[in-house]
Amino acid sequence: MIGEAHGRIHARLIQHSLTVYAQLFHDFVGIDWDAARREAGRFQAMIERGFPAILEEMDGIARGAGVDFTDVLTLNCRSEIALTRASGGCSAFALLRDGQQWLAQNWDWRTDQLHNVVVLRIEGIGRPALISIGEAGMVGKVGLNAQGIGVCLNAIRSQTCGEGLPIHIALRKILESPDWDSALRVVTDDRVCSPAHFLLASAPPASEACQALGLEVLPGEPGRLEAQGGLVTHTNHLYAPAATRQVEDFPRADSRPRLARLNALLDGESASQGSLDEARLFEILSDHQGAPMSICRHFNPDQPPDERMETLFAVVMNLSQRRLTLRHGKPCETSDSLSLTLA
Repeated sequence: MIGEAHGRIHARLIQHSLTVYAQLFHDFVGIDWDAARREAGRFQAMIERGFPAILEEMDGIARGAGVDFTDVLTLNCRSEIALTRASGGCSAFALLRDGQQWLAQNWDWRTDQLHNVVVLRIEGIGRPALISIGEAGMVGKVGLNAQGIGVCLNAIRSQTCGEGLPIHIALRKILESPDWDSALRVVTDDRVCSPAHFLLASAPPASEACQALGLEVLPGEPGRLEAQGGLVTHTNHLYAPAATRQVEDFPRADSRPRLARLNALLDGESASQGSLDEARLFEILSDHQGAPMSICRHFNPDQPPDERMETLFAVVMNLSQRRLTLRHGKPCETSDSLSLTLA
């Protein structure tokens, strides 16, 4: 079974993730692990309605890792439990250039999760093969599938939580989608129970043409951010009118400056006639304007210890070629990368 293999291979990392999130829930929400487990329990019925098969996979992860099912459920609902008080600093973009659909982001989070980052390559029966980069014990996050569909994530700090799929469950369901319309239905029909930004993109045959769409998801109708000149960008605040009318968010002060910087860098790139490859996009993700609260985020001694976020991985996806390239840690500090393809 997929879940049991995940749990067995990454048992040590999963157990460490439980320790990390027990501390994080204490720091951000003021609750202990037992209280977090009780909080996660209320999301199980929502998952049962919207994506029941994933509960079996979580049960397998728990068996493989030698932990309780509710522990794994709690990991997979960590955004709903903690993001009322905390948000990361992720920067994401989709770019269409020369017929190639690119999708990329930095994932910024607490440094104690750095070594719990895992790569999952999953081939389920009757579902597209997929690659997801995320945290040990969690069923999905950032990635792409063999149909050319990819998704990135930006955290949004808000006090809203309603009915729908938890964020990481919804991301996995998108990655299992056979086509563009099915991926969109995850956020329009199933809905997502707490606010986040999903940057969704696809390349043929998942759609008739390459396309990208920013989706500021929430329990209601998501806000939509259409590509402009082949470009969609996002950081950690809501700005689609349909979303801001429904939800109040509480972004960090650096979210808007990072978005402006990302737009400035990519506006030039979208108009350029030069060659574009992973190395060039990792350069953009390595940008330090406004450091340490920059696109590539570094240690900031001026923040309280429990608020310090750093870039833990950078990922660049060429959806047209079904290729994902990962740099673990800050992209400015290494040129070593892992490249995987579903071609």
